[in-house]
Amino acid sequence: MQLHRFAFSAMASTHELLLGCDDTPRARRAAEAAIADVERIEARYSRFQATSLVSAINRAAGGARVPIDAETAALLRYADACHAASRGRFDITSGALRRAWDFKRTPPRLPDATEIDALLPLVDWSAVEWDEHAIRLPREGMEIDLGGIGKEYAADRVATIAIGAGIAHGFVNLAGDVRAWGGRPDGGPWRVGIRHPRVDGATVGDLATRDGAVATSGDYERCFVAGGRRYSHILDATTGWPVDGWQSMSVAAPLCVVAGSGATVGMMLGDDAPAWLDAEGLDWLGVDAEGRVCGSAWARTGPDPGVAG
Repeated sequence: MQLHRFAFSAMASTHELLLGCDDTPRARRAAEAAIADVERIEARYSRFQATSLVSAINRAAGGARVPIDAETAALLRYADACHAASRGRFDITSGALRRAWDFKRTPPRLPDATEIDALLPLVDWSAVEWDEHAIRLPREGMEIDLGGIGKEYAADRVATIAIGAGIAHGFVNLAGDVRAWGGRPDGGPWRVGIRHPRVDGATVGDLATRDGAVATSGDYERCFVAGGRRYSHILDATTGWPVDGWQSMSVAAPLCVVAGSGATVGMMLGDDAPAWLDAEGLDWLGVDAEGRVCGSAWARTGPDPGVAG
């Protein structure tokens, strides 16, 4: 069976789609439809696009309710579940904190505690008024940001569309968030290498899946170092400050949105992450603050010869 490869750009990253199919026109049509849906999701939910629904919701903060559809309501329900699982650390209203934290700035700037404390009253998912039909942010200046689940949801949509088009084997990698189905055309599983959080070009192991997803969250991208401390883009909404305790967390799950949120919540829970991940039945591989690798998946994959500790 022929394996067709498609590269495309969206959500400020370059992505890859592999489709196993002997019908080349069918594979191309499936890829075009899947890529178009990724672009649709970005246009609808990106806080960086002025015409998106998220931007409209944020502009209306402190004012009227904004109508939403069933797809958006489902994403909000999932965000609500992540908020509960993380004990408030995962909060899609943490978008306001980006006014203090700019991880693209050169040179980097470390905000002071006064700035963070002034923004924290705007980070409060529990105060948001929403139902299946509309949402209202009750305080002017509040913002929602679906970046923690949007790309992962898009990966799942790619799989749904391709499978619906008759593609029995596939693999999509949206900037590190992976969804696979049907195994490889040669009968083997898809294997996802897990990047070493401190050594460029190295891995700490890999996770295999025939039908499922793998996602990684870490402190090594969109970060800066100040005063000898690393500050990552993963913010604890209860404090307004970057999380610490794990260098990276990788999770395997049936859906990419579950794998991605599991990895992020794991980063946020610190020492409580292993017990929570195991209780949720999620397969995981983590690199702790000292560079030690652990997790349910680590017991099976074994150590990578290039990993210290």
